Amino acid sequence: MRKFPLVPLIIAGWIVVLMLGAPLRAETWTTEFPIDKQDLASTGRNPYFILEPGHYLVLRGGDVELTITVLTETKMVDGVQTRVVEERETKAGKLFEISRNYFAISKRTNDVFYFGEDVDIYEGGKVVSHSGAWLSGVNGARFGLFIPGQPSVNARYYQEVAPGVAMDRVEIISLTDTVRTPAGEFKNCLKVKETTPLEAGVTDYKYYAPGIGMVQDGALKLVKSGTAQESHR
Repeated sequence: MRKFPLVPLIIAGWIVVLMLGAPLRAETWTTEFPIDKQDLASTGRNPYFILEPGHYLVLRGGDVELTITVLTETKMVDGVQTRVVEERETKAGKLFEISRNYFAISKRTNDVFYFGEDVDIYEGGKVVSHSGAWLSGVNGARFGLFIPGQPSVNARYYQEVAPGVAMDRVEIISLTDTVRTPAGEFKNCLKVKETTPLEAGVTDYKYYAPGIGMVQDGALKLVKSGTAQESHR
């Protein structure tokens, strides 16, 4: 987002986060990100998020498999050329969901912003729902911060700001976790706690490894990652 990163300062019992130039109390959640959209690009690399065509992650847990692929496609959303990242989820070998997520990254700070998603939910091989779909700039929705370029523990921010539809928010818990997965052991991982005001009591923990990306999402753990020449979609 900015050259000045998320850096917590303890001043007279207050934790102040320098986020986008605005001081925040620790109990608040950042919902607005007044950035210069000209600073955003559709390709780049954050320490914990690779937005480069061909990069992919495969996570598994039980009978669920999630494949995340950075596509060569881009999409204009809310005045920004975003990169399309596909998430393809199967359950017991059957297609359950395909989402096309739209991201952009700051050229100055490597902060990654989330501009929405198109969602197809499948049942019996047919699309039965588009639940959770939203786009920044449509029906009052606004883009959120997905991962800051220089994260700090206790930072709290919304990844999605689509009232009544998608309101995922995260709190950074740790920058030093070790995660063991079928793909290997990863140290100094970013750990976030994900919640949403739309579903009280629902909590998820995700882990991102430096130079790799997400290595664990709840019960799903990384089994494979890399870069591949994307086939035409």
